[in-house]
Order: sequence, then C-alpha cells, then structure tokens
Amino acid sequence: MADHYEVLGVSRDATQDEIKKAYRKLARQLHPDVNPGEDASERFKLVTHAYDVLSDEESRRRYDMGGDDGGSFGGFGGFGDIFETFFGSGGARAGRPRSRRERGQDALVRINLELGDVVFGVHRDIEVDTAVLCETCQGSCCQPGTSPVTCDVCGGSGHVQRQVRSLLGNVVTSQPCGSCEGYGTKIPYPCGTCGGQGRVRSRRTVSLDIPAGVETGLRLQLPGSGEVGHGGGPNGDLYVEVSVAPHPVFSRDGDDLLATLEVSMTDAILGTTTTIEGLDGAVDLEIRPGIQSGDMLTISGRGITPLRGTQRGDLRVGVQVVTPTRLDAAQRKLIEDFAKKTKAPAPRLAQFQQGLFSKLRDRFRSH
Repeated sequence: MADHYEVLGVSRDATQDEIKKAYRKLARQLHPDVNPGEDASERFKLVTHAYDVLSDEESRRRYDMGGDDGGSFGGFGGFGDIFETFFGSGGARAGRPRSRRERGQDALVRINLELGDVVFGVHRDIEVDTAVLCETCQGSCCQPGTSPVTCDVCGGSGHVQRQVRSLLGNVVTSQPCGSCEGYGTKIPYPCGTCGGQGRVRSRRTVSLDIPAGVETGLRLQLPGSGEVGHGGGPNGDLYVEVSVAPHPVFSRDGDDLLATLEVSMTDAILGTTTTIEGLDGAVDLEIRPGIQSGDMLTISGRGITPLRGTQRGDLRVGVQVVTPTRLDAAQRKLIEDFAKKTKAPAPRLAQFQQGLFSKLRDRFRSH
C-alpha cells in the first residue's frame, strides 16, 4: 500500500489546509472526465483514499501510529468534500447575469462649526472628493459609439454549466463564467476616460443646510450624495460629521448657554445694569443689589434652538464677585469705616464647597 503522504505529495507534518489543496489539485488532474484512462482512474482512487484518511484527524492519527487506514464510503470522503472539490459552489443553479451597474459606496466628510452656528443653523458649501459619473461614456463603460457584446462562452447567461460524473450519477453544475466574469457581456472597447468603470474621481461642491442644535459627533445623512456606482449605478449616501469648536466665553448645556459674569465688589453691593454680548447680539442685564458669587441670572430665549423644535433655550449667567486685591490708603480707610458701621459677623465655618465653578454648576443643574 502506497504511503498516503507520498500519494498526495505532502510532508508528514502538513497542515489540513495543505492536504486539502494538494488533493484538489490532483483530483482535478486525474478525474476521469478530464483524464480518461485506466491508469488515471486508479491514481484518482488512490489520491481520493489518501485524502479520505488524512483529512480526518482521528483516522490520520491512527494511520500515523500504523493502525487502520480505511476511509469512508468506499474510498471517498464525505459528500461535502466531493461537491466542494468538483462543483465549487455545491451545484448551485445558475442565476441572472451580473449587472455592471452597482450602488456606489457611502462617503463621510467632517465639518467644523462655531458655537454661534449652532444657535440658528447655518448654510455651508462643502467640497467632496468622490466618484462621479463619467461624462464621456455616461456610465456605459464603453467608448462612444460602441456597446457591450454578448459573451461567446456563456451565450449571455453569465454562467457556464458542466456535467460531472459522481457517486450520485451525472451532476450538472453551474459556475460564473470566467470569460465575462459573470456579466454575460464583454466590453471590447472600454471608455478611455474612465477605463471601463463608468465613473471617475472628481471634486464637487455639495450645498448643505445644517440645522440648529447640532452637536459634536452628530452625523447628517444626505441620501444619494455619495459616490456614483460602478457602471453608472446609483449613488451612495453622504454623511457629514459635525465638530463644534469650544467657545472662549460660552459653553453648552443641552439647549442652554452658560457663561460667567465677573462683577466688582461695589457693583455687587449697590447693584447696576450692564450690557453683555450674546452669540446673536447684545443683551441687557440687571444686577440686583447684594448679589452673591454663585448666584445665577437667566435670560430667557437666548440659548440654542433645539434640533427638533422651535423654542430656544436660555442664556444662564453665573455671577463671580471680584474682590479687589490692591487698595490705596484712602480706599482702605473707606472699607474699614464701612466694616465698622455694618458690624459684619466674624468668619464662620459653612458647608464645604468645591469652589465657585462647582457651585455654579450645581445651580445650573437645579434650574
């Protein structure tokens, strides 16, 4: 009895993948339909029996130890191996020819916005480098004046059939035609502009209305604005990912805008009015007498328009009273006189605070 490893032409430490590849190669060479003759038929049986033994881990182990080398089903492997070896796709029926028109891929671009753009929304024209329809062939993939021709191998079906003799009798199998790659037609004169693809790379401008209320990480979908498909197929979609740059003054909390207002000690004591610049214009603000650090002033309707709504959020301003650090003699005398007349209580312990910004944050969240 010939050594199975020598029959297949592999080493004794060959992997299962190497054994399978060697068997498939020899089986196609020696199959009776391809190579008729008694000698080829006998070698085909030896090759198949060797594969049947070595492809199964348990039978291969017994064989390596000098034990039984019997295979299954009269020297053939399982039905799955036979069909995979000779039929490729397991005898699948022929389908329609492939279409040259394929849907294009989706595209993704990123756009940077300012916080002010988010208040009401903004219009942008963005440049997109993507695949567009070839203007020379208009997606036909052919030189102007020419057209695809029917494949002379498959007759336009895109598949070829083969009759294979097997244990089950004669089996007709179908595979994609290798001559036309399953399209059923060939292009004898491809378009010189696109190389027979029906599309070319180009930079184009896409107009985009960005709604109010977007935030970093949000993706806007523009159906049909992505790449045109092969053969002039339908466009994919374009996704625009938003990134909102930090603002030096304002921050965002949902649909509200947050800011901190520094107030002098005298204005905090006496009260005053001031004008601050919001993201969409000036805002008058009244500071009541005796205002404290951490108090919050709310200006209704001067925040951000929500993504799916019309009522704007608020502008919330946290107060920080600024204590002077340098006083001249006259100023210090005035403060001392004021302290004597008001008889302010001595410093005392109170609940621990993480600082002004924590205090402001807690107040923001409570409203």
